[in-house]
Amino acid sequence: MNENKPVRRLLAVLAHPDDESFGMGGTLAYYAQQGVEAFLVCATRGEAGDMDADCLDGFQSVAERREHELRCAAEKLGLAGVFFLDYHDSGMPGSPYNEHPQALIVAPLEETTGKVVHYIRLLQPQVVVTFDPIGGYRHPDHIAIHKATVQAFHASGDPAQYPGDLPAYSPQKLYFQTIPKRLLKVAVRLLSVFGKDPHKYGRNGDIDLVSLTAEEFPTNAVINYRSVLEQKSQASSCHDSQGGGNMRRGVAGFVFRLVGAKELYMRAFPPPEKKVERDLFEGVMG
Repeated sequence: MNENKPVRRLLAVLAHPDDESFGMGGTLAYYAQQGVEAFLVCATRGEAGDMDADCLDGFQSVAERREHELRCAAEKLGLAGVFFLDYHDSGMPGSPYNEHPQALIVAPLEETTGKVVHYIRLLQPQVVVTFDPIGGYRHPDHIAIHKATVQAFHASGDPAQYPGDLPAYSPQKLYFQTIPKRLLKVAVRLLSVFGKDPHKYGRNGDIDLVSLTAEEFPTNAVINYRSVLEQKSQASSCHDSQGGGNMRRGVAGFVFRLVGAKELYMRAFPPPEKKVERDLFEGVMG
């Protein structure tokens, strides 16, 4: 073992428990398997998540249940650490949780940015990953943490910004995970075939998949996570209260098998090259 080999670290900054598994779980598990220290900063504990009453047996609250599920998933994915920003889940637009005094979308952007800066400086990742500019499916919390992460990525290396006990540190690369358009278009067609409205997708019918097919983000990196397919599946199953146990069945399972074990990323910094990367750490120094 080469003791002088630099430690590679990846930091995912997301909004709710299950974002790490349903979204970029394959990437996180893949890099953990490769010996990368993969960390997660989660902005909320998913308090607005809907769940059946029996899911609360043995738990004091939705937040407690969902944190438990997240820690289960983190173990399956091989994460090196999980940290919370302690905001409240804001829910989708129009939800009463939008007005909660501790809701993520209520917090000043500069405050949230400062909290993310703290973890970037503490963990010193070379690579940072978060949601795309529309938060995947326009969830307000996803968009809020996207904005804070982008600001924090650029501010963390400036000692004059957000001064504190930790030294300034600049990560080298920033990526946004994107939803494959092929997956979305197939899902829209299949939902229609099965008599479901693709304009009202999700447990609460508040996601318009049709409108998302019009959004275009470049694909600058593709991560093939087939070697850790089972880890992602197990991590998703940890989120049973949010339907994680059903990810491989029905329409969702068919779409997954069609698209394959790949997760797509847009490179936000440094400016992308023409070729598509197969490794988020490509070109990373030290």
